[in-house]
Amino acid sequence: MFVISIVLAALVAAGVVYQFIGMRRDRRRHQAPGAMIDVGGHQLHAVCDGSGEPAVLFDSGIAASSLSWVQVMRGVATFTRACAYDRTGLGWSEMARGPRSVERMIAELRAVLGHVAGGAPAVLVGHSFGAFLVCAYASQYPRDVAGLVLVDPPSDWHDLTPRQAFMLRGGIQLSRVGAGLARVGVVRASLALLTGGAPGVPRNFVRVFGPTAARTLERLVGEVRKLPEEVHPVVAMLWSQPKCFRAMGQHIAVMQDMAHVVAGVAALPDVPLVVISSGNQPPDTLAKQRRLTTLSPQGRHLIASQSAHWVMFDEPDLVVGAVRDVVDRARPANG
Repeated sequence: MFVISIVLAALVAAGVVYQFIGMRRDRRRHQAPGAMIDVGGHQLHAVCDGSGEPAVLFDSGIAASSLSWVQVMRGVATFTRACAYDRTGLGWSEMARGPRSVERMIAELRAVLGHVAGGAPAVLVGHSFGAFLVCAYASQYPRDVAGLVLVDPPSDWHDLTPRQAFMLRGGIQLSRVGAGLARVGVVRASLALLTGGAPGVPRNFVRVFGPTAARTLERLVGEVRKLPEEVHPVVAMLWSQPKCFRAMGQHIAVMQDMAHVVAGVAALPDVPLVVISSGNQPPDTLAKQRRLTTLSPQGRHLIASQSAHWVMFDEPDLVVGAVRDVVDRARPANG
């Protein structure tokens, strides 16, 4: 037993050193591609491309980053200014002190929007958790919003079930496990093997740490594979950082409050609104998502029939087309 303890301690120490060296190398190779914006005590990262008005700001899923929008932004930047940002702790953005809250996220979104749109109304595009956030923002600051695109909003979370509450608790626990694995270099090694062409090795390797750790890695690997291949090294770098897992846990912890706030929204501003549903949603969730379109007189509903939840990966052209439609309708006539 003593020998085993010594070996494990040596492996952990080696992992910590490997992680430290890797993070130093990452900072040189993959610097933030956009600007860092002070949102009051810490900085958030936002990246922009293209020009024109209204500007479009993309908000990502619960643990995703600005990289989620790479394909869509390329299309949108051909006809207007396209920006995406990383919420606190995710992507290149810094962590903040204290827990997350709906109010803090709305305030941070407003600071980012003021920076990228220069005070002019903008089109907000949100996926999943991000769709809830931009919806809550639009209800509170309608004059800031020129249009909305909500991509597969998690409307089935409006009334939290016991199973969903259990899933949230499990997600928070998995986030803690992921942060621990990242600190000792396990996530970095696993993702290096994955992007190096050995996808089965990380899963088998991490099983040594138990079934919970294995599930955490498998979930991460699944999301990495949905991104364009050229982005894999960058997302692997980001998810090798413990802060991204801590941020994921913080966002999961606020999911119930966010869903409650959005469920209480009685109306959205009278601006172009498109709600996009993934093609695999059950009828009751589709009905709830469709009802979101009634919150604006200019609302309409699209179904991405070839998509699962990550519509921007499966049908990016559909999302680009919806954004173009909202931008065109938001612009002055013939402007």
